Amino acid sequence: MAWSVSEGGRIPGSDGVPAFVWRRKCLGQRLEQHSAPIPLIIAVPHAGRHYPAGLLAAMRQPELAARRLEDRLVDLIGLEVARATGATLLVAQAPRAMIDLNRAPDDIDREMIVPDPTVPVGRLMPRRGGAGGGIGGRAQGGLGLVPRRLAGLGEVWRGRLPAVELQARIEDVHVPYHAALADEHVAVARDWGAALLLDLHSMPPLPVRADGEPGGTFVLGDRFGASCATRLSGAAFAHLASCGVRVAHNRPYAGGYGLERHGRRDSGLHAMQLEIDRSLYLDAALAEPGEGMAGVIEIVSGLVRRLAGEVAALGQVASGRGAQTNQGWSRAAE
Repeated sequence: MAWSVSEGGRIPGSDGVPAFVWRRKCLGQRLEQHSAPIPLIIAVPHAGRHYPAGLLAAMRQPELAARRLEDRLVDLIGLEVARATGATLLVAQAPRAMIDLNRAPDDIDREMIVPDPTVPVGRLMPRRGGAGGGIGGRAQGGLGLVPRRLAGLGEVWRGRLPAVELQARIEDVHVPYHAALADEHVAVARDWGAALLLDLHSMPPLPVRADGEPGGTFVLGDRFGASCATRLSGAAFAHLASCGVRVAHNRPYAGGYGLERHGRRDSGLHAMQLEIDRSLYLDAALAEPGEGMAGVIEIVSGLVRRLAGEVAALGQVASGRGAQTNQGWSRAAE
């Protein structure tokens, strides 16, 4: 199968570097009625590593903060899994330090923005519903639409961010990314009867639990059942358990804006978040690919194949074809 590559958005301050890249596998003979080889999209919103010079200059400790904010190299896992399975892949190139694509566009710490009444985002000050400004959502913990603080490092930025710059990040990165993802999700669901967005992330190693048991090395998030069918979460748990890995459900990561916006299970638009312990696939410094990378790719590839089959079955029921099996998707994924 050949790759089809397309781009969208742009990274402000980067001379036109696209904010995100799509990779799709093209079949020599398209499956009847289906434009995607399997009914699953992998999105990687937090692994972007293109840092404009101006962004780095505005950071207090760019060499530390930038990497701490990244889901370090998890896009490499996404790429190899897409190659192995036929899944459509969306990878953000804009870094999380610039704008967090897993946050709502109004999840802003108003205190870090220089207001401007001529700019839409500037007119959000003070926060809606209160006369005294304030902070809402994830921004309260320092990790809103633009991250402000990191544990152990403190403030990320040297100064406040002009509202006009934040608006450019929203319009050039956040809006086109989610619009393109929504369009693709709907298109795949239209073809297959259902579609799953797998939002791929990585996490620092989780601490030992209160009962003395080690934390999970994979965390499945489905917003406590709101963003995808229980059948899909159950299939994911069954696969990961068969691989002998420790899996947690919704804690500490239930899914963010990506699942909230794109998960519409009653409409056949399912969404699930997968967090992977970075120590499984990176070296001891959690900086470069490690010996475990191949094993993680194999586990996630198997997960994608299992979920694709479940989604295809859901789509067949939704479209009135009952329990018929579609032989094409499994062949395309091999």
